[in-house]
Amino acid sequence: MSVKKPNVLLILADDMGYSDLGCYGGEIETPSLDGLAANGIRFTQFYNTARCSPSRASLLTGLHPHQTGIGILVDDDRPEGYAGDLNDRCITIAELLKENGYETYMSGKWHVSSSKFKVSNSWPNQRGFNHFYGTIVGANSYFYPRSLTRDNVNIDKEALEDKDFYYTDAISDNAVKYIEQHRENHSDIPFFLYVAYTAPHWPLHAKEEDIQKYEGRFESGWDQLREDRFDRMIKMGIIQEDWRLSDRDPGAPSWESKKHKDWEQKRMEVYAAQIDSMDQGIGRIIEVLKRTGCFYDTLIIFLSDNGGCAEPLGSVMKNLMIEEGSARAKTRSGKPVKFGNKWKFMPGAEDTYQSYGIAWANLSNTPYRKFKKWTHEGGIATPFIVHWPNGIKARGELRHQLAQLTDVMATIVDITGFEYPKTFKGRSILPLEGTSLAPIFNNQDNGKGLLFFEHEGNAAVRQGKWKLVREFPNEWELYDMEKDRTELHNIIKEHPEQAKSMINAYEKWSRRCGVIPREKILEFYKKKYKHV
Repeated sequence: MSVKKPNVLLILADDMGYSDLGCYGGEIETPSLDGLAANGIRFTQFYNTARCSPSRASLLTGLHPHQTGIGILVDDDRPEGYAGDLNDRCITIAELLKENGYETYMSGKWHVSSSKFKVSNSWPNQRGFNHFYGTIVGANSYFYPRSLTRDNVNIDKEALEDKDFYYTDAISDNAVKYIEQHRENHSDIPFFLYVAYTAPHWPLHAKEEDIQKYEGRFESGWDQLREDRFDRMIKMGIIQEDWRLSDRDPGAPSWESKKHKDWEQKRMEVYAAQIDSMDQGIGRIIEVLKRTGCFYDTLIIFLSDNGGCAEPLGSVMKNLMIEEGSARAKTRSGKPVKFGNKWKFMPGAEDTYQSYGIAWANLSNTPYRKFKKWTHEGGIATPFIVHWPNGIKARGELRHQLAQLTDVMATIVDITGFEYPKTFKGRSILPLEGTSLAPIFNNQDNGKGLLFFEHEGNAAVRQGKWKLVREFPNEWELYDMEKDRTELHNIIKEHPEQAKSMINAYEKWSRRCGVIPREKILEFYKKKYKHV
């Protein structure tokens, strides 16, 4: 390991599937991330928490999301439900590193505060970041986002006044500026930079030149493309040859039977363009790291917050999305925005608001089942790339050890040598939940025990080769992940004692970490929205 405290660059994609990147088997051009993978390591069994806000809370704090107050999203559902707000029982990576002399920066999506438009104690500057550029809310227009903020000041007008504004580029460009400014003003101090893209989360918004690169790329359709990805992933060693490709999701039609194929192709072309633009921006960040002499001693971590998203967008959601701050009714020029997945309107431009749908999400999560919000592999498996020339000797290698979001904070604590506090600014802090990944960097075992997951009643436990998983409100399932990581053969009846042991462990964990039973949440929603 390096003697000097390393810089830390944490990059998070939004709603991107397990196999979308080129270095994980996908068709999308991602040379910047592929380059980091070729000169670093890729994890094949790293897990997020299946949803955007909980994953961000867990990633930033090293705790399970329920412990931070964000068990679902950022809605305040107290007293029966979660607060939906980053609480004072946790400490962020930025708070830890700032307290120990780092300069801390963030560019991108925050989405761990229930206060979306008014400064609160859960905003970035208040949770350890010296400088912040980005949005407080979650999904948004890429051309005219709401809650655009610099430090604690709203700057929506900057997007309004810039005819070339595109949020993915703005996130990348501000990250570049932070590194340049840091080099100029604090060259002797290490930095932490958190770059949280909204790409490729809906709406399908991309620049025309990026969309054109993918014209015809997906014309063979999702069925054939899933098989092609599966074959490439086997050759790469990402997955095992004896696993079976999961069937097309029951909710997705066959490509052959699908009408309006030109519109369907365009949806995936725009989605690909969104990832392409993110990768271009990451390339600019890498370039400035090299230009400022920071590249070799910067720990770079890249991952996604959940699996590919199968959420449909209908026009009936328009008013709700506008009210909650995730959309605008009109474009910068005053044109009305056309909401919903309607084949009459090609996606991509500012005056549309669409998603890419269940069948393309099924492709994104190849070879796994399910999607964002589920705890089957399609919901929680993420690409995870680590690059650190002065700290990791391996180049282009895979790591098959188990790991999850809580381990990122633990790793930073380990490699910096800083003490994780019991108290911070007069408040008690919950003990760290994760385990350092540093041994895995050298392809050793890090002694990881059980991994736990819960989101909206969907739950899972991973213990070695075993995975216990439940789709709420159904019964538990059990899989042997060494033989069947695509979760096609439920063997819970053959191994009842193993399942019982893991169920007991899950129930103990859920009580300790403050998981609220889904039935209780649903009963609360029934009362809360009875007049709606």
